[in-house]
Amino acid sequence: MENDVSIRLGFFFGIFMVMALWELAAPRKLLTSSKPVRWFSNLSITFLNTFLLRLIFPLMAIDVAFISAERGWGIFNNTGVPEIAAGIICVITLDLAIYSQHVMFHLVGPFWRLHRMHHADLDIDLTTGSRFHPIEIILSMLIKMAIVAVLGAPAWSVLVFEVLLNGTAMFNHANAYIPPGVDSVLRLFLVTPDMHRVHHSPIIKETNSNYGFNLPWWDRLFGTYIAQPARGHTDMKIGLANYRDPKKLTLPWMLIIPFLGKER
Repeated sequence: MENDVSIRLGFFFGIFMVMALWELAAPRKLLTSSKPVRWFSNLSITFLNTFLLRLIFPLMAIDVAFISAERGWGIFNNTGVPEIAAGIICVITLDLAIYSQHVMFHLVGPFWRLHRMHHADLDIDLTTGSRFHPIEIILSMLIKMAIVAVLGAPAWSVLVFEVLLNGTAMFNHANAYIPPGVDSVLRLFLVTPDMHRVHHSPIIKETNSNYGFNLPWWDRLFGTYIAQPARGHTDMKIGLANYRDPKKLTLPWMLIIPFLGKER
């Protein structure tokens, strides 16, 4: 798929602009830290991660899908399941895999050290959705490529999944107001900003909940769903109890967080 990069970039910048305007027009919470500092740092880590992935991996997940199809690797390249059905199953399975990976990065100490950089942001908005440590991004790519190969996922389904994952990450991290009645219906089918914001609470029980990025069903199915934060969305804090210094929102501090202090 020669234009897959253009498609992903087009959706990324389009969704980014829509969510940025939504945050300006109807913010959900007052921000507590310098937005220019946070945006510069969060967007810098986004571009750094993109560069490193391209540098380290000559092939991406969609390329693994093409190779798997050519060589007959994976479940759906060796069954008679129609391609459309196989693709839909793969998108749902990949979403479950990302949910499971997210749980693992919270509950396993060394992985949490990496993932806590994402949670150390003192505010939450659309840029938080791409604030991940480079080592976590590399591990995540390896996991995703392995799952694509095992499934024998159609290439178009991998592209659809990646567009959905990037788009919903910006959407559900957005500091965007949605009327409660609309949110209560929408979160039956999609992880909403109010649903995911609970996950960025410094209260450990709430931090270890609402792991979903796209489909909201896994949290309900596996008992990790919390409907609302204990302090309410307006009054809740964002971040981690042990990382409250605004001076540490800069890129160098973000990169060394996994190597500082205790696991929790």
